[in-house]
Amino acid sequence: MLLFGMTAMLHGNASAADLTIAMPNWASGQASANILKVGIKQELGLDADVVEMGTLIAFAGLDSGSVDVHPEVWLPNLDNLVERYVKEAHTVALSPVSVPAWQGICANRAASDKVGIKDISDLSDVKKTAALDTNGDGKGELWIGAETWSSTAIERVRANSYGYAKTLDLLEMPEDVGMAAVDAAEAVDRPIVFACYAPNAVFKLHDIVRLTEPAYDASKWKIVLPSEDPAWLSKSNAPVGWDAASYRIAYASSLKERHPDVVRFLEHVDFTPDEAIDMSYALQVERRAPLDYAQQWVKEHGERVKGWAKQ
Repeated sequence: MLLFGMTAMLHGNASAADLTIAMPNWASGQASANILKVGIKQELGLDADVVEMGTLIAFAGLDSGSVDVHPEVWLPNLDNLVERYVKEAHTVALSPVSVPAWQGICANRAASDKVGIKDISDLSDVKKTAALDTNGDGKGELWIGAETWSSTAIERVRANSYGYAKTLDLLEMPEDVGMAAVDAAEAVDRPIVFACYAPNAVFKLHDIVRLTEPAYDASKWKIVLPSEDPAWLSKSNAPVGWDAASYRIAYASSLKERHPDVVRFLEHVDFTPDEAIDMSYALQVERRAPLDYAQQWVKEHGERVKGWAKQ
């Protein structure tokens, strides 16, 4: 039923709402998708369905026009999709407003100060990574992201390229499970290392440090994603840090004719990194429902939301 519903939605006949907003499976994206829904209804009088879906499905929907908005398109993670749909097909557009971000590998103080895991090269030292073992097999574990994230595939490439894929078990699981492991480690002062990104509530909750690593070098960053080639892993190499990241709202280019008022609204949404942290904290830590949080957020930022519509 779920598959049928998604297929029907992507063909544009499953919803009576004026708009469909894709909702990713991370907290700030869930919050911002619902803030857009509530804000657009309040200022423009349009109803929007918020539908959870993966990024590849969302871009296919944006391309066909059956999905209208994606609240967080991360770059450079999705450079390949931006190249295909924004620059070549011109069926998807990006807001000119971006939120600065970064990605890397992080450790808690127990891992950094007590075990000495401070640099990415320390993850290839089995004497150190043994301290990250939680299942008793003598080999440490490292959460590299959720299964559906493009960054997870890239983190696997980086682990292979640096060599720590041989010294650590790389775990893929939902973000709330990965962050629960960080909370549990902190509760008993146990060392843990994990893939991280900012803005994120984990830095508000715990004393977390980012591992040092070689700076991004475009000549050494060769990424082929699973959606592009079955042999993606063997064809990729990235023994350097991530390039500077950011994310933006994406929308179907057809909205420019169908709802230019929505495009004007979307292109003036100006979330800050601190607000993104608050969003993830509210949903991940306080366990707020995304729509309830969004309704309160729009109420508390009424004049600002009104300004997005009147620019």
